[in-house]
Amino acid sequence: MCLYKFYKGRHLMLEGKIIKGISGFYYVDTYNGIYECKARGIFRKQKITPLVGDRVKISIVDEDEKKGILEEIDSRDTELIRPPIANVDKALIVFAIKNPKPNLSLLDRFIVLAEKENLETVIILTKADLDDNDTLETVKNIYELSGYKVIPVSNITKLNIDKVKEELKENVVVFAGPSGVGKSSLLNEIDENFKLQTGVVSDKIKRGKHTTRHAELLKLEFGGMVADTPGFSSLALEDIEEVELKDYFIEFDKFNDCKFGSKCIHENEPNCAIKEAVTNGEISKERYDSYIQLLHEIRQNNSRRY
Repeated sequence: MCLYKFYKGRHLMLEGKIIKGISGFYYVDTYNGIYECKARGIFRKQKITPLVGDRVKISIVDEDEKKGILEEIDSRDTELIRPPIANVDKALIVFAIKNPKPNLSLLDRFIVLAEKENLETVIILTKADLDDNDTLETVKNIYELSGYKVIPVSNITKLNIDKVKEELKENVVVFAGPSGVGKSSLLNEIDENFKLQTGVVSDKIKRGKHTTRHAELLKLEFGGMVADTPGFSSLALEDIEEVELKDYFIEFDKFNDCKFGSKCIHENEPNCAIKEAVTNGEISKERYDSYIQLLHEIRQNNSRRY
């Protein structure tokens, strides 16, 4: 990933990208191979945490052992908190149709965080071959009405694996979603060189055991990089204000002529254009209900903060 090498003082410096971070060690991909690096103490003093995806400069400590020191972190184009990844082009949000049952409220949290970072978002619905009660069609309709690309996939029948590859090609993409939905299995299907550990869903709690223990950028054989990240059961909406939330529900944009203006939060205002669109079926009730639920959560969090 390094574009060139240069000298700073008497230390050989390389440019590269952090592709993995484990227990304070950062693995940096450069034109000269991958180096295991420790970060300088200045980052801790400045409360800066290196992230997978960061473009960095490292100094070489031991060329034979491929050891280095993380010296500089370039400015980030994007920064996700959960999963902690920097400089992502696109988010592929992965949920299963069954085992576990899709939690649309959780899906909307992932979408809000991706929209906040201005990432192109694609929804991947795994285990499509298990759909036996039209759950797939229901979920697909909700999010296509909202303006998202939705791709049902199956590792068993190979449904739409090629379409997922097209979304990944020449991009840095984050695969995000709860545990147990088949992210690692799908990545293994996309590129057999990955050989990522996969797990099963617990019968008792219907959640997957976390088989991915750290965030890591993986090179694709057909171009681009993809982040395999740990699964999550919940996501906090941090640093989002009440009046801001509506900006991350993209289907609201078509009705931005709301008579109450930009300060309308589309909750209790009479004759609100957004609520009328829900009544008319132009915005899905499920998405609007999700918006209201998240709005109340943000309001409650703000009341505790202040």
